[in-house]
Amino acid sequence: MRILLIGGSGTLGSAVHESLSGRGHEVLTVARRDGHLRCDITDPAQITALYAEAGPVDAVVCAAGSVPYRPFAELTPDDFTDAFRGKVLGQIELVRQGLDHVAERGSFTLITGVLARVPILTGSAASMANGALEAFVRAAAVEIAPRRVNAVSPTVFTESLGDYGSSFPGMKPVPLAEVTEAYVRSVEGAQTGQVYEM
Repeated sequence: MRILLIGGSGTLGSAVHESLSGRGHEVLTVARRDGHLRCDITDPAQITALYAEAGPVDAVVCAAGSVPYRPFAELTPDDFTDAFRGKVLGQIELVRQGLDHVAERGSFTLITGVLARVPILTGSAASMANGALEAFVRAAAVEIAPRRVNAVSPTVFTESLGDYGSSFPGMKPVPLAEVTEAYVRSVEGAQTGQVYEM
């Protein structure tokens, strides 16, 4: 398959790239500053340009999204707007615009996270964004068939415990290898409207 991988240079994106390319797929990496193609998915015009440059693909995979982390009392309306734009709208726009560029039986795989179902301190904006995106995946799957859409929703990565482990007390971490298996399942499998929790 020819796969467009958004966020291909990050920790998760690099692991997904290695996994999918190791399975024989042609993977085009996309990032704001490096990769095969450049795109800031918070800008719909850049997504339009991305699809025009990439050409037809069989799947779109996203491992990118940003949200602010601050105590709830310190979050502003702009913070929640930024979280929605940085994690939700960009990925929704990848699907919306991608319908004309992804193969008829192709797929979209988006990234959410554990905070959609398990809150942490300073994570209100992230919980809002992840929950909204998971609801979108379930709804969009009904309308875009035969194309498919799923989301991968991991907890903190084992490989990132040194940096983020203290923010996820008592939560069992997940190895990146398991997270990449969920991406493979979404891309190569037949399910749609699924949120792969881990």
